[in-house]
Amino acid sequence: MTVPARYLSETIEYRSEDGQPMAESDIARQYLSYATEVLRIHFQRQPQVYVSGNLFIYYEQGNPSAVVAPDVFVVFGVEARDRPSYKLWEEAGRVPDFVLEVTSKSTVSEDQGVKKGLYAFLGVREYWQYDPSGDYLSPRLKGLRLAGENYWPIARTELPEGMVSSASEVLGLELRLLPTGELRFYNPVTDERLLTHAEEHQARRKELARAQRLAAKLRELNIDPDAL
Repeated sequence: MTVPARYLSETIEYRSEDGQPMAESDIARQYLSYATEVLRIHFQRQPQVYVSGNLFIYYEQGNPSAVVAPDVFVVFGVEARDRPSYKLWEEAGRVPDFVLEVTSKSTVSEDQGVKKGLYAFLGVREYWQYDPSGDYLSPRLKGLRLAGENYWPIARTELPEGMVSSASEVLGLELRLLPTGELRFYNPVTDERLLTHAEEHQARRKELARAQRLAAKLRELNIDPDAL
């Protein structure tokens, strides 16, 4: 007997966590948090763009073992709201458009094999891998774009001062490797780096301090800064 689809969610448990402690290195956790935060800030005015990370994605109704948990992902065309997990059949079949895995030697076989094949099968348009410690990727950032059923490398561009940039067509942003090997997101229109809340606050404090120093210097020269 076939169980009606409306009863499946009542009889099958789709967990929001696996009961195991998270085992992320400090550096991996840092970039996971950074990427999720700056992308949420960037898309915060677009209510139909969902940004999340380290969240279970269930891709086959009735089969709770058909699950994957990308480090960071972005889905266009679904509501930006908190979810305990992401079930494709509850989201009109919308799969992530962008996935970023913060990878290392301990996850290389999964990231390069199982996950890569699954993301291609599901239709994830862009799959990115970032190796913060430089264990096996050189350069440390690798972008892949789906064409047909296969992924193809996204071109890299050498920028001044030793930066390397790759363009994400999906996000409309650039992912750049700094000379130090750090990953940062940039807006290609303004050439500005996407900032976390803490970075933005720090930048404002620096700008305020600079303005105060300039005003003090002008007063030393008997110039009223408020009159300028």
